[in-house]
Amino acid sequence: MQAARRRLLGIVLLCGLALASACGDRTPTGPQPAAPSADLIGSLLGATGLLKCSNLPYASTTQTVGIAGGILKVGPHTLVIPPGALVRPTAITMTLPTGLGVNAVKFQPEGLQFQVPAALTMSYANCSLLGKLLPKRIAYTTNNLQILYYLLSLDNLFSKYVTGKVNHFSSYVIAW
Repeated sequence: MQAARRRLLGIVLLCGLALASACGDRTPTGPQPAAPSADLIGSLLGATGLLKCSNLPYASTTQTVGIAGGILKVGPHTLVIPPGALVRPTAITMTLPTGLGVNAVKFQPEGLQFQVPAALTMSYANCSLLGKLLPKRIAYTTNNLQILYYLLSLDNLFSKYVTGKVNHFSSYVIAW
């Protein structure tokens, strides 16, 4: 258990460093890529570009995270908040909703901004086979699962996890 935790933390930190160095912008300013069309792939994926998955059980956790950072885990998904990301202790709730047909997480307080980006790692082990073969990324969505834009993401096909750079809280879903 300890070795697996250290390995996960190492992977998340490495991904976080790669993501942080790849993009210095903290907020999306230009036009974001449009959601991919499912016309080329067929009906196995929804027209929104969201990866279709079997439902995971509902779960929620709340934890106070301070300037030293912290790790929140709900179901198979993990949020790593690095030191210096928050300026004061903040109660953070991470929720795994169910019944959506996608892997999603919601965070509160909604709109919370980070001084240093956090790393959100989401599993897609319970998703469609075709979706496992396509490159994945994490999408910032509305409550109605409309994609607003994609996070800078790194897909690890071997572990079936995708990690994205989170600058603020809202709803996030795995997309292709």
